[in-house]
Amino acid sequence: MKRRILIAAVLLLCAGATYAWFAGIDGKWTGMLTGPTGQTFPVTCEFKADGATLTGTMTSSLGKFELINGRVKGDSIWFTADLKNMKIENKGRYYAQGDSISLRFGTRGTHSTLTREK
Repeated sequence: MKRRILIAAVLLLCAGATYAWFAGIDGKWTGMLTGPTGQTFPVTCEFKADGATLTGTMTSSLGKFELINGRVKGDSIWFTADLKNMKIENKGRYYAQGDSISLRFGTRGTHSTLTREK
């Protein structure tokens, strides 16, 4: 009986630690994105993590778009930007110590580093 209680407590602590880790991703993040022809433009992402689910919006010079199919696992994130007539898949990594997110946008691998807006 004690063993079951101990296992349940450890599992709850692990789930809580995972949630606390990704609660840090919540908020507004900004960076510069380099387009396929070399031009740069600002991009802003607003993230909200709820367990393994990631939601939010992405704003660029093209407009504001919902993030769909977002998920988190460990320090990795994945989401799709729904740009009405096309969907762009993105993946990245959250660095808690540097308070930054490294993202690769789309299939061409355009890279950007986002920092938390203060």
